[in-house]
Amino acid sequence: MKKFLLKIISIFLIIVSGFCSYYGYLGYQIYQDKIEERSLSERVDQLKSKEDYVTLNQISPIYKEAVLESEDRRFYQHGPVDYYGLARAMFTNLTTFSFKEGGSTITQQLAKNLCLSFEKDLSRKFAEVFIAKDLEDHYSKDEILEMYLNITYLGEGNYGIQAASQHYYHIDAIDLNKQQSEVLVKTLKRPSIYNPSKIN
Repeated sequence: MKKFLLKIISIFLIIVSGFCSYYGYLGYQIYQDKIEERSLSERVDQLKSKEDYVTLNQISPIYKEAVLESEDRRFYQHGPVDYYGLARAMFTNLTTFSFKEGGSTITQQLAKNLCLSFEKDLSRKFAEVFIAKDLEDHYSKDEILEMYLNITYLGEGNYGIQAASQHYYHIDAIDLNKQQSEVLVKTLKRPSIYNPSKIN
């Protein structure tokens, strides 16, 4: 019985390894194509040239903390991929037969926003990991968080926290209070349903 179980586990691991290798190869091709099309530094420079781009110290600390709590609690502790968070999300999804949890880090989400489409495809997910590694190799955690907060879609055509703060509340991002921050964090999840115009 023990030998049979070990054989089943071995076969399963071989299948998973082959599966990951195939999609990893496809993801690497997507990654290379995107970087050849336009380098990561060019994409970052374009983002930072936005008129309403704000630095990390120009964003409300309350909002920053709320985003980290909601999107990636261990952001400053893990690398481009949070394997613990990914395993937890997979376990939750398998036990609830749903896709309630994602497991993407803030760096992965920035990679997706900077370079990739939003289609749910495994090869694109692998490409996201390769780009996330490049980001963490060349930029600090604070720089990555800053870029993420400036690129996220917050409903009604607003990209980035400064644009959203001015659009919904007519204030700068640094002046967001706790209630406003909590609403905007919900907006990150479902911009068309939870944005401040819908809630108020």
